[in-house]
Amino acid sequence: MHAEPHDHKTQVLDTIMASSEDVGSPSALMAVSPGSSLTVLPALTAATSSLVSFESTKRNCLSPQVGHARVLRSDLPAELAMSDSNETFLVTEFVLLGFLELCHLHGLLFGSFLTIYIVTILENLVITVVIRASHQLHTPMYFLLANLSVLETLYTSVTVPKLLAGLLVQAKTISFSGCLTQLFLFLSLASSECFLLATMACDRYLEICHPLCYWAIMDSRMCLHLALSAWLGGFLASFVCMALISRLSFCGPNVLNHFFCDISPLLQLSCPDTTAIEILDFVAALAVLMTSLLVIMVSYAHILATVLRIPGGAGRWKAFSTCASHLVVVAIFYTTTIFMYARPHAASSFEVNKLVSVIYTVVTPLLNPIIYCLRNRDIREGLAKLLWTTGPS
Repeated sequence: MHAEPHDHKTQVLDTIMASSEDVGSPSALMAVSPGSSLTVLPALTAATSSLVSFESTKRNCLSPQVGHARVLRSDLPAELAMSDSNETFLVTEFVLLGFLELCHLHGLLFGSFLTIYIVTILENLVITVVIRASHQLHTPMYFLLANLSVLETLYTSVTVPKLLAGLLVQAKTISFSGCLTQLFLFLSLASSECFLLATMACDRYLEICHPLCYWAIMDSRMCLHLALSAWLGGFLASFVCMALISRLSFCGPNVLNHFFCDISPLLQLSCPDTTAIEILDFVAALAVLMTSLLVIMVSYAHILATVLRIPGGAGRWKAFSTCASHLVVVAIFYTTTIFMYARPHAASSFEVNKLVSVIYTVVTPLLNPIIYCLRNRDIREGLAKLLWTTGPS
């Protein structure tokens, strides 16, 4: 006598499990036999509510755009964009997954990254204004430091605002042209920073190893030429690779497992083979990083040899202390950048790459002004003088 309700209950559970891929489907819920009566309604209601709750939670973590992982290019006729059952899609925008695995911490991440970004902008702005306003800081070293502050401001502003937008409002899409622009600016500014750090090392070499010729060589015209060369060299270094990437076709999926348009995850989505571009990118990154790093190492090898010939420990420390901050900045920047861009198959571990990317796009620009300038006595004195002269009389 009790076998019939049991069979109906089993049928209900089987129906619910079969419809788990399409929660809320009327056909799935109405497939229950009318004879099941109220005995099985609690089981149906509880199971359905559980599935709806799970799907709702998953949708809250996923951006709405992630579900539409393929986007048609609207400027093509429909018959060219979709020819048969094996549909081909040409991408017009990308979806940035960001920190999808930490969706429950998006509020905390947004607050942390926003605070770091604001502090970074303020630090570099203060340094630039102080160097510009203080006549005693109008020297080649501080002129290059001001250029570094401007570069760091632009460098972090290329990636962090889009990251914050994705965390706050889940606006995770970026247009095709916007993605290429972001990638070009990011690579160019990173390359410019390499050349600028090498230029700063040469400046330290000339001042310590050739003090009598320093001011004759590093006049204002030479400083301007060196700074412009560092900026232009960075943009030229990434131009060829970006020109080739812009000619690639992307036919879906369009989901980038990153928080900005970086080169490795972008090339993974290309339809044509990208082996030649990957090799070119590796060679270009290796050339930029290794040549600038070689200049830095040779400069500091000569500096170290000169410092060791100075009699007395106090004199040696005073000479070398002007280089300590620069060495710390170089170590942090080059360690993370070489790990990301000067190794084969850089896209093998996207989760590790995202963590390292946070260090050199968010953390390093925050630390550089503290390490390099705000602990500098001349900068502090210039800041105090500026505040004193602009304060209320």
